[in-house]
Amino acid sequence: MKASTPAQEKKVLIAEDNPKTRLFLKNQLELLGYQVEAVSNGQAAVDMVSEIDPTLVIMDVKMPEMDGIDAARHISAKKTIPIILITGLSSDEMATKAIESGVFAYLVKPVTKKQLEPAIKLAMARYDQFKSLKVEVDDLKEAIETRKLVERAKGILMKRCSISEEDAFKLLQTHSQKENKKMREIAETIVAASKLI
Repeated sequence: MKASTPAQEKKVLIAEDNPKTRLFLKNQLELLGYQVEAVSNGQAAVDMVSEIDPTLVIMDVKMPEMDGIDAARHISAKKTIPIILITGLSSDEMATKAIESGVFAYLVKPVTKKQLEPAIKLAMARYDQFKSLKVEVDDLKEAIETRKLVERAKGILMKRCSISEEDAFKLLQTHSQKENKKMREIAETIVAASKLI
């Protein structure tokens, strides 16, 4: 993964069909130090995300070609990125749809300067939490897979060498330390070798 430059870290994509709102958002975000790209519809936002790789997307819900919720769904399916939706209506149904589409925060129109910065901070904080949880889940999956492999390798050693489970585990540990390899790698080698015999 390539290291991101400071300019990349502050890149925002706005998707808003109202020119006045779009300009207001662009100006406010630039005052906050963001580099801003702006488009006028949801489809353009979906296309632009892969092109400019922003760190934040701010979109209106009602836009031509593709609405903000569908655009958020499309973007989230390709890449996890903090998305803030802007809506003219605040309702439980809207909040549910926003959450389901992968949105990290939403604002109710008219958007003010006072609302914008806290919403961005909230979206970024939720995004950081999401990334941490994803790492934990990936680590847990890895641990479970390793455990399954070690159990299989122990079973193979117990059967082939007529040894106890404890001795089989010690044998795996010894080989792991001797060869300076992870226990999973040793277990994979034993499982693979047993398929050949």
